[in-house]
Amino acid sequence: MAKARATVFFCKECGYESSKWMGQCPGCRQWNTMVEEPAGKVLPSSAAKAGRGDRNRAKPVLLSEISLDEQDRMKTGFDELDRVLGSGVVAGSLILVGGDPGIGKSTLLLQVCRNLAADGKQVLYISGEESLKQIKLRANRIGTVCGELRFLCETNVESIQEAIQERKPQVVVIDSIQTMFREDISSAPGSVSQVRESTNVLMQLAKGLGIAIFIVGHVTKEGVVAGPRVLEHMVDTVLYFEGERTAAYRILRGVKNRFGSTNEIGVFEMLEEGLSEVKNPSEFLLSGRPEDASGAVVACLMEGTRSILLEVQALVTESNFGMARRTAAGADYNRVNLLMAVLEKRCRYDLGRFDAYVNVAGGLKMSEPAMDLAIILAIISSYKDKPIDPSTVIFGEVGLAGEVRAVSMAEQRVHEARKLGFTTCILPRLCLEKMKQKTEGIRLIGVSNVKEAIGAVL
Repeated sequence: MAKARATVFFCKECGYESSKWMGQCPGCRQWNTMVEEPAGKVLPSSAAKAGRGDRNRAKPVLLSEISLDEQDRMKTGFDELDRVLGSGVVAGSLILVGGDPGIGKSTLLLQVCRNLAADGKQVLYISGEESLKQIKLRANRIGTVCGELRFLCETNVESIQEAIQERKPQVVVIDSIQTMFREDISSAPGSVSQVRESTNVLMQLAKGLGIAIFIVGHVTKEGVVAGPRVLEHMVDTVLYFEGERTAAYRILRGVKNRFGSTNEIGVFEMLEEGLSEVKNPSEFLLSGRPEDASGAVVACLMEGTRSILLEVQALVTESNFGMARRTAAGADYNRVNLLMAVLEKRCRYDLGRFDAYVNVAGGLKMSEPAMDLAIILAIISSYKDKPIDPSTVIFGEVGLAGEVRAVSMAEQRVHEARKLGFTTCILPRLCLEKMKQKTEGIRLIGVSNVKEAIGAVL
């Protein structure tokens, strides 16, 4: 008789299963992603059985027969979070919240649970990492908790499933998915099999009972959610909580959203009583700007439907070594090298023997091409050691020929700059020609190439 396999190999990225180890996964073509785990027969859970029974009884319907209710979305009490989710939490959705340890994931979700419970919703907070006393200490710090908000410390998925089916709450929080396990799987909690199967049970509960479930996921040192990549495919929304633990500000970014845009961000500030949303991120990003300092300019970028003003800094110094050094923090490193090559070729600036350091103040990581013109003018300002007027805001995309290309939502960018007191705006000439509304209180200067932009400000 053939000997039963004691272990199998899973791919951490896509969940591909193999009887032997392979250097490259045949499913996703990634290297060194196969991990060995015990081969245990997974018995179907009651949620999965119920889901199969519901599917057998389900009947096809026309699109016109499906009704949409605005009440299907629940407000979390945080306008920043609602914007990232797409104007609220959708009933029956599965939301994954990832972030570094100590960044504030549990604090944010506990505040969301408090707001939902105060709004009359039935909420169940399930923790596999903290005791009830630890949760109460954190709850006392964020303020008074009232309403139908219940807590449960459990890691067994079957017990969690029974509690959810008994209580039938409207919102459930699982903190965290790496601590959950199923008894019919022999591998340890946090393994590929446990994370995948536990998420599958929660997905069946969310869709079958119409419950919105938040799942907290730890991230690896590479910055991605620990566990198989198939976990991100199973959920409806993936949110990343970013920021330095030593800094006060946090950024919530949506990287996947079946119910809204993935370009939106939410900005929060960590206070002693918990997280507080920042209504106008441009104000804190521009706070503490240096006066009459060369190499500092203000750019206006778009994150979804929101315009954000931030400071781009550059420092150009003569190199003491044979090879010039390039460093970029908050901006794309390759993009900075490309823009400096444009300055050398099109504008005849000798930057090959100078070190260049580019930084986006505030700790944000921006990749929008509209920041190109601001980076170029910041580099030239530092190179010539001439400061740019601090009341000037700059945006525009730069091509390899040195031309300044148009960007989207120019009117909204100009309106945001005028609202914050800026008096001059350097923008692409095409954007200036297409602007329909006349702007008062701010002078608009349209440029068609990099040379015109440099001549306008320096």
